[in-house]
Amino acid sequence: MAPPAPTGLTYGDLALFPDDNRRRELIGGELIVTPAPRTRHQDVVLELGSRLLHHARNHGGKVYVAPTDVYLSDVDVVEPDVLYVRPDHVDKVEQSFVRSAPDLVVEVSSPSTRWLELVRKRDLYERFAVPEYWYVDLEVDRVEIYRLTGAQYGPPSLAGRGEELSTPQAPGFTIAVDDLLGPPDD
Repeated sequence: MAPPAPTGLTYGDLALFPDDNRRRELIGGELIVTPAPRTRHQDVVLELGSRLLHHARNHGGKVYVAPTDVYLSDVDVVEPDVLYVRPDHVDKVEQSFVRSAPDLVVEVSSPSTRWLELVRKRDLYERFAVPEYWYVDLEVDRVEIYRLTGAQYGPPSLAGRGEELSTPQAPGFTIAVDDLLGPPDD
């Protein structure tokens, strides 16, 4: 299936939408509106966000959870589920958004956004040189870790239950995949 034709919208247009708790993003000027996530999705976002926030308070940096705009270009503005900016890059944080690539971006799967996150957003994050992208796949209880090698993401590393996650973007940060995912679904 071919992606829809771009609408030609910019960040200025995005700012004109009402504050109605809908997630609106732009990829190549195309407006993407996604439904509210499920509760398990939000549990994972809160767990990771709170752990990264604790790390940032002790080591520096900034952590944000959606909805926080990441302005990559005037026609590429996304709201990752969780993002981390290293202490030496906090100048990217502005009043209305994070300008340019955060150091770590995390998307948590939702049934309606799988293709968007694994294809379109992953390609966008790679194009704008986000050093590390995590895709938390709730369907298979694992995390796919994409790290830039040169200008491209290599094949993902996979972390499942019983393993720990860490990132060179936040030295000293670790979280058990089991803690991140919560109890297995029955």
